[in-house]
Amino acid sequence: MFRTRRLRATGNIRRLVRETKLSIDDFIYPLFIEEGKNISKEIVSMPGIKRYSLDKIDAELAEVVALNIPAVLLFGIPAKKDDSGTETWNDAGIIQKAIRHIKQKHPDLYVITDVCFCEYTSHGHCGIIHDNDVDNDATLPNIAKQVISHVKAGADMVAPSGMMDGTIETIREALDANGFYNTPIMAYAVKYSSAFYGPFRDAADSAPTFGDRRTYQMDPANRREAMIEASYDDIEGADILMVKPALSYLDIIRDTKENTEKPVACYNVSGEYAMIKAAAQNGWIDGERVMMESLLSMKRAGADIIISYFAKEVAKVLTKK
Repeated sequence: MFRTRRLRATGNIRRLVRETKLSIDDFIYPLFIEEGKNISKEIVSMPGIKRYSLDKIDAELAEVVALNIPAVLLFGIPAKKDDSGTETWNDAGIIQKAIRHIKQKHPDLYVITDVCFCEYTSHGHCGIIHDNDVDNDATLPNIAKQVISHVKAGADMVAPSGMMDGTIETIREALDANGFYNTPIMAYAVKYSSAFYGPFRDAADSAPTFGDRRTYQMDPANRREAMIEASYDDIEGADILMVKPALSYLDIIRDTKENTEKPVACYNVSGEYAMIKAAAQNGWIDGERVMMESLLSMKRAGADIIISYFAKEVAKVLTKK
Protein backbone atom coordinates (compact mmCIF):
# COMPACT_ATOMS: atom_id res chain seq x y z
CA MET A 1 0.00 0.00 0.00
CA PHE A 2 1.28 3.47 -0.85
CA ARG A 3 0.99 5.73 2.18
CA THR A 4 0.96 9.46 1.46
CA ARG A 5 1.37 10.06 5.19
CA ARG A 6 5.02 8.96 4.98
CA LEU A 7 5.91 12.41 3.67
CA ARG A 8 4.03 14.19 6.48
CA ALA A 9 5.56 12.39 9.44
CA THR A 10 7.85 15.15 10.76
CA GLY A 11 8.33 18.86 10.41
CA ASN A 12 11.54 18.48 8.43
CA ILE A 13 10.11 16.09 5.83
CA ARG A 14 7.13 18.42 5.42
CA ARG A 15 9.57 21.25 4.77
CA LEU A 16 11.43 19.21 2.16
CA VAL A 17 8.35 18.36 0.09
CA ARG A 18 6.43 21.61 0.58
CA GLU A 19 5.21 22.83 -2.80
CA THR A 20 4.40 26.47 -2.01
CA LYS A 21 6.34 28.82 0.23
CA LEU A 22 5.82 32.42 1.30
CA SER A 23 8.73 34.82 1.24
CA ILE A 24 9.16 38.41 2.36
CA ASP A 25 10.07 39.04 -1.28
CA ASP A 26 6.42 38.38 -2.24
CA PHE A 27 4.94 41.36 -0.38
CA ILE A 28 3.98 44.98 -0.98
CA TYR A 29 2.82 47.02 2.02
CA PRO A 30 0.12 49.69 1.53
CA LEU A 31 0.54 53.06 3.27
CA PHE A 32 -2.11 55.75 3.86
CA ILE A 33 -0.65 59.23 3.90
CA GLU A 34 -2.79 62.16 4.97
CA GLU A 35 -2.14 65.81 4.30
CA GLY A 36 -1.56 67.74 7.51
CA LYS A 37 0.63 67.53 10.59
CA ASN A 38 0.92 65.41 13.70
CA ILE A 39 -1.35 62.65 12.31
CA SER A 40 -0.87 59.05 13.43
CA LYS A 41 -4.41 57.74 13.61
CA GLU A 42 -5.42 54.09 13.73
CA ILE A 43 -8.16 53.06 11.32
CA VAL A 44 -10.83 51.57 13.59
CA SER A 45 -11.99 48.97 11.07
CA MET A 46 -8.39 47.93 10.29
CA PRO A 47 -6.64 47.26 13.63
CA GLY A 48 -2.92 47.96 13.46
CA ILE A 49 -3.14 50.12 10.32
CA LYS A 50 -2.84 53.90 10.55
CA ARG A 51 -3.10 57.07 8.52
CA TYR A 52 0.08 59.13 8.80
CA SER A 53 1.09 62.66 8.01
CA LEU A 54 4.59 62.95 6.58
CA ASP A 55 6.02 64.29 9.83
CA LYS A 56 4.87 61.11 11.59
CA ILE A 57 5.67 58.42 9.05
CA ASP A 58 9.41 57.92 9.49
CA ALA A 59 9.19 55.23 12.19
CA GLU A 60 6.77 53.25 10.01
CA LEU A 61 9.08 53.53 7.01
CA ALA A 62 12.08 52.52 9.09
CA GLU A 63 10.25 49.39 10.26
CA VAL A 64 9.27 48.46 6.70
CA VAL A 65 12.90 48.78 5.60
CA ALA A 66 14.22 46.91 8.66
CA LEU A 67 11.85 44.03 7.89
CA ASN A 68 13.22 43.91 4.33
CA ILE A 69 9.82 44.43 2.70
CA PRO A 70 10.74 45.41 -0.86
CA ALA A 71 7.96 47.83 -1.78
CA VAL A 72 5.19 50.11 -0.57
CA LEU A 73 1.96 51.13 -2.29
CA LEU A 74 0.93 54.71 -1.54
CA PHE A 75 -2.60 56.06 -1.05
CA GLY A 76 -3.12 59.77 -0.39
CA ILE A 77 -5.76 61.59 1.60
CA PRO A 78 -5.69 65.24 0.47
CA ALA A 79 -6.74 68.33 2.41
CA LYS A 80 -9.06 69.44 -0.38
CA LYS A 81 -11.18 67.72 -3.01
CA ASP A 82 -13.02 68.85 -6.13
CA ASP A 83 -15.17 67.37 -8.89
CA SER A 84 -12.20 66.39 -11.06
CA GLY A 85 -9.64 65.35 -8.44
CA THR A 86 -7.11 67.95 -9.60
CA GLU A 87 -4.94 67.36 -6.53
CA THR A 88 -3.88 64.07 -8.09
CA TRP A 89 -1.67 65.88 -10.60
CA ASN A 90 -0.60 68.71 -8.30
CA ASP A 91 3.20 68.48 -8.18
CA ALA A 92 2.99 69.74 -4.60
CA GLY A 93 0.21 67.29 -3.68
CA ILE A 94 0.32 64.86 -0.79
CA ILE A 95 1.38 61.84 -2.84
CA GLN A 96 4.05 63.77 -4.70
CA LYS A 97 5.45 65.07 -1.40
CA ALA A 98 5.30 61.57 0.06
CA ILE A 99 7.24 60.08 -2.86
CA ARG A 100 10.00 62.66 -2.49
CA HIS A 101 10.10 62.21 1.30
CA ILE A 102 10.39 58.43 1.07
CA LYS A 103 13.01 58.53 -1.66
CA GLN A 104 15.09 61.01 0.33
CA LYS A 105 14.93 58.86 3.48
CA HIS A 106 15.07 55.40 1.87
CA PRO A 107 16.20 55.64 -1.75
CA ASP A 108 16.23 51.86 -2.24
CA LEU A 109 12.65 51.30 -1.05
CA TYR A 110 10.53 50.62 -4.12
CA VAL A 111 7.67 53.12 -4.30
CA ILE A 112 4.45 52.28 -6.16
CA THR A 113 1.59 54.75 -6.38
CA ASP A 114 -2.09 53.96 -6.63
CA VAL A 115 -3.43 55.93 -9.59
CA CYS A 116 -7.07 56.81 -9.09
CA PHE A 117 -9.39 59.68 -8.17
CA CYS A 118 -11.84 58.40 -5.56
CA GLU A 119 -9.85 59.79 -2.59
CA TYR A 120 -9.54 63.16 -4.36
CA THR A 121 -12.98 63.81 -5.81
CA SER A 122 -15.78 65.49 -3.92
CA HIS A 123 -18.19 62.80 -5.19
CA GLY A 124 -15.95 59.83 -4.35
CA HIS A 125 -16.04 58.29 -7.81
CA CYS A 126 -13.05 57.32 -9.94
CA GLY A 127 -13.27 59.97 -12.65
CA ILE A 128 -15.22 62.76 -14.33
CA ILE A 129 -18.98 62.60 -13.76
CA HIS A 130 -21.41 63.11 -16.64
CA ASP A 131 -25.09 62.14 -16.34
CA ASN A 132 -24.57 60.59 -12.91
CA ASP A 133 -21.94 58.16 -14.13
CA VAL A 134 -18.18 58.21 -14.67
CA ASP A 135 -17.29 59.33 -18.19
CA ASN A 136 -14.62 56.87 -19.23
CA ASP A 137 -12.99 58.83 -22.06
CA ALA A 138 -13.14 62.20 -20.31
CA THR A 139 -11.25 60.65 -17.40
CA LEU A 140 -8.34 59.24 -19.42
CA PRO A 141 -6.44 62.54 -19.96
CA ASN A 142 -6.55 63.19 -16.22
CA ILE A 143 -5.13 59.74 -15.53
CA ALA A 144 -2.21 60.58 -17.80
CA LYS A 145 -1.59 63.86 -15.95
CA GLN A 146 -1.67 62.09 -12.59
CA VAL A 147 0.80 59.42 -13.68
CA ILE A 148 3.32 61.88 -15.09
CA SER A 149 3.19 63.93 -11.91
CA HIS A 150 3.84 60.83 -9.79
CA VAL A 151 6.75 59.66 -11.89
CA LYS A 152 8.35 63.10 -12.03
CA ALA A 153 8.23 63.09 -8.23
CA GLY A 154 10.18 59.80 -8.22
CA ALA A 155 7.64 56.95 -8.23
CA ASP A 156 9.21 53.67 -9.36
CA MET A 157 5.95 52.12 -10.60
CA VAL A 158 2.36 53.21 -11.14
CA ALA A 159 -0.71 51.13 -10.37
CA PRO A 160 -3.91 52.41 -12.01
CA SER A 161 -6.97 51.16 -10.12
CA GLY A 162 -9.96 52.99 -11.60
CA MET A 163 -11.03 50.35 -14.15
CA MET A 164 -11.46 52.82 -17.01
CA ASP A 165 -11.28 51.13 -20.41
CA GLY A 166 -8.11 52.17 -22.25
CA THR A 167 -6.23 53.20 -19.10
CA ILE A 168 -3.11 51.12 -19.67
CA GLU A 169 -2.69 52.26 -23.28
CA THR A 170 -3.16 55.89 -22.20
CA ILE A 171 -0.57 55.58 -19.43
CA ARG A 172 1.99 53.74 -21.53
CA GLU A 173 1.74 56.34 -24.27
CA ALA A 174 2.05 59.19 -21.76
CA LEU A 175 5.05 57.64 -20.02
CA ASP A 176 6.86 56.95 -23.28
CA ALA A 177 6.08 60.41 -24.67
CA ASN A 178 7.68 61.94 -21.58
CA GLY A 179 10.77 59.74 -21.69
CA PHE A 180 9.74 57.36 -18.89
CA TYR A 181 10.22 54.24 -21.00
CA ASN A 182 11.43 52.16 -18.07
CA THR A 183 8.59 52.92 -15.66
CA PRO A 184 6.47 49.78 -15.23
CA ILE A 185 2.70 49.61 -14.86
CA MET A 186 0.96 47.28 -12.44
CA ALA A 187 -2.58 47.12 -13.75
CA TYR A 188 -5.55 46.52 -11.51
CA ALA A 189 -6.48 44.30 -14.41
CA VAL A 190 -9.34 42.45 -12.73
CA LYS A 191 -11.00 44.54 -10.04
CA TYR A 192 -14.39 43.44 -8.81
CA SER A 193 -17.14 45.64 -7.38
CA SER A 194 -16.73 44.05 -3.98
CA ALA A 195 -18.19 44.43 -0.50
CA PHE A 196 -14.75 43.49 0.84
CA TYR A 197 -13.53 47.08 0.28
CA GLY A 198 -15.58 48.53 3.14
CA PRO A 199 -12.80 49.27 5.64
CA PHE A 200 -10.64 50.83 2.90
CA ARG A 201 -13.28 53.50 2.38
CA ASP A 202 -12.85 54.41 6.06
CA ALA A 203 -9.10 54.46 5.58
CA ALA A 204 -9.05 56.64 2.48
CA ASP A 205 -12.27 58.69 2.82
CA SER A 206 -13.25 57.36 -0.59
CA ALA A 207 -16.87 56.24 -0.28
CA PRO A 208 -19.00 57.53 -3.19
CA THR A 209 -21.55 60.19 -2.26
CA PHE A 210 -24.11 58.67 -4.65
CA GLY A 211 -24.60 55.36 -6.39
CA ASP A 212 -21.86 52.75 -6.50
CA ARG A 213 -19.05 51.59 -8.79
CA ARG A 214 -20.77 48.70 -10.49
CA THR A 215 -20.79 50.38 -13.91
CA TYR A 216 -16.99 50.30 -14.07
CA GLN A 217 -15.82 47.65 -11.61
CA MET A 218 -16.49 44.00 -12.42
CA ASP A 219 -19.52 41.92 -11.47
CA PRO A 220 -18.41 39.32 -8.86
CA ALA A 221 -20.46 36.69 -10.72
CA ASN A 222 -18.28 36.86 -13.84
CA ARG A 223 -15.25 34.67 -14.43
CA ARG A 224 -14.75 34.66 -18.22
CA GLU A 225 -15.02 38.44 -18.36
CA ALA A 226 -12.00 38.65 -16.06
CA MET A 227 -9.80 37.13 -18.75
CA ILE A 228 -11.08 39.67 -21.27
CA GLU A 229 -10.14 42.50 -18.89
CA ALA A 230 -6.73 40.99 -18.16
CA SER A 231 -5.98 40.34 -21.84
CA TYR A 232 -6.73 43.95 -22.81
CA ASP A 233 -4.38 45.29 -20.14
CA ASP A 234 -1.75 42.76 -21.18
CA ILE A 235 -1.95 43.83 -24.82
CA GLU A 236 -2.01 47.55 -23.97
CA GLY A 237 1.32 47.30 -22.14
CA ALA A 238 0.82 46.36 -18.47
CA ASP A 239 3.93 44.85 -16.92
CA ILE A 240 2.13 43.18 -13.99
CA LEU A 241 -1.52 42.03 -13.88
CA MET A 242 -3.37 42.29 -10.57
CA VAL A 243 -6.50 40.59 -9.29
CA LYS A 244 -8.50 42.36 -6.56
CA PRO A 245 -9.81 41.15 -4.10
CA ALA A 246 -7.78 38.00 -3.52
CA LEU A 247 -9.26 35.53 -1.06
CA SER A 248 -12.71 35.12 -2.64
CA TYR A 249 -11.22 35.23 -6.15
CA LEU A 250 -8.54 32.53 -6.04
CA ASP A 251 -10.02 30.98 -9.18
CA ILE A 252 -9.45 34.26 -11.00
CA ILE A 253 -5.84 34.43 -9.79
CA ARG A 254 -5.31 30.91 -11.15
CA ASP A 255 -7.02 31.73 -14.47
CA THR A 256 -4.89 34.87 -14.86
CA LYS A 257 -1.70 32.96 -14.07
CA GLU A 258 -2.53 30.36 -16.70
CA ASN A 259 -3.31 32.96 -19.37
CA THR A 260 -0.31 35.30 -19.17
CA GLU A 261 3.47 35.10 -19.08
CA LYS A 262 3.61 38.29 -17.01
CA PRO A 263 3.83 38.41 -13.21
CA VAL A 264 0.50 38.16 -11.43
CA ALA A 265 -0.27 40.21 -8.31
CA CYS A 266 -3.23 40.03 -5.98
CA TYR A 267 -4.57 42.50 -3.43
CA ASN A 268 -5.42 41.02 -0.02
CA VAL A 269 -7.95 43.75 0.64
CA SER A 270 -9.13 45.57 3.74
CA GLY A 271 -12.22 43.45 4.38
CA GLU A 272 -10.21 40.23 4.24
CA TYR A 273 -7.73 41.73 6.70
CA ALA A 274 -10.45 43.09 9.02
CA MET A 275 -12.34 39.78 9.24
CA ILE A 276 -9.25 37.89 10.37
CA LYS A 277 -8.30 40.62 12.84
CA ALA A 278 -11.80 40.77 14.34
CA ALA A 279 -12.12 37.01 14.70
CA ALA A 280 -8.66 36.78 16.26
CA GLN A 281 -9.40 39.57 18.73
CA ASN A 282 -12.50 37.68 19.83
CA GLY A 283 -10.51 34.49 20.34
CA TRP A 284 -12.44 32.61 17.66
CA ILE A 285 -9.41 31.75 15.52
CA ASP A 286 -5.63 31.59 15.75
CA GLY A 287 -5.00 34.87 13.97
CA GLU A 288 -1.40 34.17 12.97
CA ARG A 289 -2.12 30.73 11.55
CA VAL A 290 -5.19 31.93 9.63
CA MET A 291 -3.22 34.90 8.29
CA MET A 292 -0.44 32.65 7.01
CA GLU A 293 -2.83 30.04 5.60
CA SER A 294 -4.92 32.60 3.73
CA LEU A 295 -1.85 34.27 2.22
CA LEU A 296 -0.39 30.89 1.29
CA SER A 297 -3.61 30.13 -0.59
CA MET A 298 -3.06 33.22 -2.74
CA LYS A 299 0.49 32.16 -3.53
CA ARG A 300 -0.66 28.59 -4.25
CA ALA A 301 -3.34 29.91 -6.60
CA GLY A 302 -0.62 31.58 -8.66
CA ALA A 303 0.10 35.04 -7.26
CA ASP A 304 3.71 36.12 -7.66
CA ILE A 305 3.11 39.30 -5.64
CA ILE A 306 0.77 39.90 -2.70
CA ILE A 307 -0.29 43.38 -1.63
CA SER A 308 -1.29 43.00 2.00
CA TYR A 309 -1.85 44.95 5.20
CA PHE A 310 -0.39 41.87 6.89
CA ALA A 311 3.01 42.39 5.24
CA LYS A 312 4.82 43.56 8.38
CA GLU A 313 3.33 40.77 10.50
CA VAL A 314 4.20 38.15 7.87
CA ALA A 315 7.76 39.45 7.67
CA LYS A 316 8.11 39.06 11.44
CA VAL A 317 6.76 35.51 11.32
CA LEU A 318 9.04 34.52 8.45
CA THR A 319 12.06 36.10 10.12
CA LYS A 320 11.26 34.27 13.36
CA LYS A 321 11.23 30.95 11.51
